[in-house]
Amino acid sequence: MKTVLCYGDSLTWGYIPDGSGRHAFKDRWPHVLQAELGDAVHVIADGLNGRTTVFDDHMSGFERNGAKTLTTTLGTHFPLDLVIIMLGTNDMKHVLCANAFGAKRGMQRLIEIVRTTPYQFDTKAPAVMIMSPPPLGDMGGEEFELIFEGGIEQSRLLSDFYRDAAKLADCTFFDAGSVAKTSSLDGVHLDAENTRAIGMAIAPIVRDILDL
Repeated sequence: MKTVLCYGDSLTWGYIPDGSGRHAFKDRWPHVLQAELGDAVHVIADGLNGRTTVFDDHMSGFERNGAKTLTTTLGTHFPLDLVIIMLGTNDMKHVLCANAFGAKRGMQRLIEIVRTTPYQFDTKAPAVMIMSPPPLGDMGGEEFELIFEGGIEQSRLLSDFYRDAAKLADCTFFDAGSVAKTSSLDGVHLDAENTRAIGMAIAPIVRDILDL
């Protein structure tokens, strides 16, 4: 059986844009991917609200710096055949990074971590696929407007920066913004239709990577 790890933030966790809770399993993109790939693959969803690529967020009781937790996550779930990383939305918060180039450098560090983690039992490093999240939209409330001040414009640059990072690292790239857009309710998160669209769109790509 092949194993795929999906490492992300609230877009992977399944945050409902109106703030009412979490999408049903069937609507979260990693679970849609699982349904599309079938029993020959085990898809692990590891999404944390607020997670960044490499930036510390001291406003949360959780460790949101993705670089600090990725090695432990890899060690918990190995052996892995593929790691899919979709992060960068929270890097756009002006108190953290608010810069697409900074997010690119963060993603490059995460790719490096996947490839250099000391896996046991002579396990080889998994393949890597990075995804740029859908760009931020018009904020649905004053709180998000303040948190992501200046971030909308920068988020639109992520796909080009990530595509370049993937090319430099010789890994797979997918622009989630090509099939999904953020909800008009908050400009950050995805409704059920759009998170499902991501899982459906990447299924053929993952099949190819895993030689299914």
